[in-house]
Amino acid sequence: MCRNIRVLHNFEPPASEDEVHEAALQFVRKISGSARPSKANEAAFARAVADITASTRTLLDELVTTAPPKDREVEAAKARERSRERYGR
Repeated sequence: MCRNIRVLHNFEPPASEDEVHEAALQFVRKISGSARPSKANEAAFARAVADITASTRTLLDELVTTAPPKDREVEAAKARERSRERYGR
């Protein structure tokens, strides 16, 4: 999985539209092999991002869990700690 795509499910507050869009954009960039599409591919690229954004939002809205929502700040602190342990910073 692309490092920049983060888990978006089961957070309080829920994932924003910007977060969902950014994840979709990263996914399309990864599978297309292109960070910026050529003029000839711009429409297809934009359409793919829009479709994946919509699909992701639908998925997140329909997922069910009994686990309590995660706190973004707590999860970010855990990630920073894992990074510090891994890279020694």
